[in-house]
Amino acid sequence: MSISTSVLSDLLKSLPHLRPQLYFKASLTALSHAMEDQVLAATLEQPLIIASFQRERFYRQEAHRYQRLAEKSNQIYVLSAPETEFANSFDYYEKVAFEPDDALSQEWHLVVVAENYATCLVCRESLGSITKNQQIPEISLGLDMDTARRFEGIWTSERGVSLKAADLLLERILAYRPDLAAKIERVKRQFAIGEFSHNAGENLTSEYACGIDTNPFVQRLVTYLQASQYKLLKAYRTLATQARKERLVNSISTAIRRSLDPHEVLQVAAEELGQHLGACRCLIYRAQATDSQAVIEHEFLNRGVVSLCGQTWELEHNPLFRQILQDTDGVCIADTISDYRVTNSPALSAIVKQFGIRSWLMEPVLYQGRLLGIIELHYCYFPAHDWQSGELDLVKAIATQIGAALIQAESFANLEELNQQLEALDRTRSNLIAITGHELRTPLSTIQVCLESLASEPDMPFELQQVMLNTALSDSERMRKLVQDFLTLSNLESGRVEWHPESLTVQECVDLALSRLRTRPGQEKPPQIKTDISQSLPLVKADGDWLVEVLAKLIDNACKFTPSQGEIVIKATNGNAQMVEVTIADTGRGIEPNRLEIVFDRFYQEEGALRRTAGGTGLGLAICRQIVNGWGGKIWAESKGKDQGSQFHFTIPVVQGS
Repeated sequence: MSISTSVLSDLLKSLPHLRPQLYFKASLTALSHAMEDQVLAATLEQPLIIASFQRERFYRQEAHRYQRLAEKSNQIYVLSAPETEFANSFDYYEKVAFEPDDALSQEWHLVVVAENYATCLVCRESLGSITKNQQIPEISLGLDMDTARRFEGIWTSERGVSLKAADLLLERILAYRPDLAAKIERVKRQFAIGEFSHNAGENLTSEYACGIDTNPFVQRLVTYLQASQYKLLKAYRTLATQARKERLVNSISTAIRRSLDPHEVLQVAAEELGQHLGACRCLIYRAQATDSQAVIEHEFLNRGVVSLCGQTWELEHNPLFRQILQDTDGVCIADTISDYRVTNSPALSAIVKQFGIRSWLMEPVLYQGRLLGIIELHYCYFPAHDWQSGELDLVKAIATQIGAALIQAESFANLEELNQQLEALDRTRSNLIAITGHELRTPLSTIQVCLESLASEPDMPFELQQVMLNTALSDSERMRKLVQDFLTLSNLESGRVEWHPESLTVQECVDLALSRLRTRPGQEKPPQIKTDISQSLPLVKADGDWLVEVLAKLIDNACKFTPSQGEIVIKATNGNAQMVEVTIADTGRGIEPNRLEIVFDRFYQEEGALRRTAGGTGLGLAICRQIVNGWGGKIWAESKGKDQGSQFHFTIPVVQGS
């Protein structure tokens, strides 16, 4: 069955007075949740609810809400294009699986009809958001760019429009589910669907509107908008903080590269860090785990604050220094007046009183677990300083830089080893600049040429215009993927990702990963993919979205380096009682044995930085390693060599008792 007509188009033809508007995904999400919450908050029973999702994956995100709605009504119909298990059935509510080439796959509908109110949302994906030949962008990581998708359509609480929309969707449901004819006929009679003219519907709107409690609807919208504002402001603050952090780290890195003199490096670090964080005093001094004292040699000082430069700092009887040695981590005191570590230590109390310290931070400078020195920040003014997580992260980053500088100075006697370290650092920097420059500059140039051609040549044939537009869209998608991978890896490495482990079947996650491959735009014919997953495998414990991400990236990587006549096998075995081992094996290009470890490094490309025939950003395997490490698993690669295929393995913890 193939139904190509658009519900939105049919609705606009039936009610020509309607004028579609442009909505962003975030607005439609707020509206649809508000409509659903209005049903949940109402005391009336048995409203008609019709929800149409473009893809099964979008339905899965809302399935729990529709289970709750099913407690309010037995007239709920959910439509979606199947990707894994979605099929015509009844499970709390009626499910209707439509064909992928149905016009519904580009539309989003929600219709609610009750005795005393009605609302409907009927829209389709805007061409400015997705072209006819593209699949819907799938962005589930990092910044929520998915909310920028645009839809064109109608949202209204006008009863006549809602009844007409319900009529059109019920007819579409009947086309796929003739077995529901009697049930649909009952609900049509109950709400007089298909019997009223547009004007009659308008009269009903004013009649039924009396006494309706719209507060749940309004409150949901306000809550969503407030949350969106907060997320936006938080994102701006994060970007600004990250930019300041990078400038500071770069300035200290520059000092390190400019000089091998540790005194110069430490003085620059103290001044830059103290000034950047607005501290009253910033101290950096050399210290080892066995030292009982240290001499303050490097200091940043604000006006009106007593200097400590040149003084001997007691360490042996300092409880904070002892705590650093025990935990190998920094110590932060928000208020020395009330902190038990200060009040219970005569030595610390004397230091606080003598030098007027109100808030105190001590951060160790470590290198491979070895203590090299200490960074101290003092705030001496009232009120106490409110330490922010970004400030603590920045101090840790600077401590890492200083640790590298001190080791660099100690290694000065061994010039050969030092030169190798500097060459490796320079290669990494050069590769980063080369890759990002190539991956961003090339598509930007192409996009610019396409847009300039479209703007300067109005008589260009339509077919050529489409080629230009498709080329610009393809290259913009390439840039988006690079930025997205950067953000994803940055979030994973910094620990800012929130994990949501759940009990999962490996088979379901493999199916979802393969569905991504099938729906990827511009995909050339992939090699044959086989699965060998035992039905007796235990459930695994992992974050479902991230597990699907690992599988998708490893399968995509295998497809890139395996010819279309080759073969990819996905296998899962229960290696032991604690872990399930998943293997993605291919018959493709293979990997040299001496490169099996570095393939998981950032920006590693099998053919080199700028000679990439298979595309990609060189970040996919690094992202996979971070994700697998996040749930306590291991990931590794095996290969017999060039043109002998490769196997990527990773482990997932099993659900205990499954």
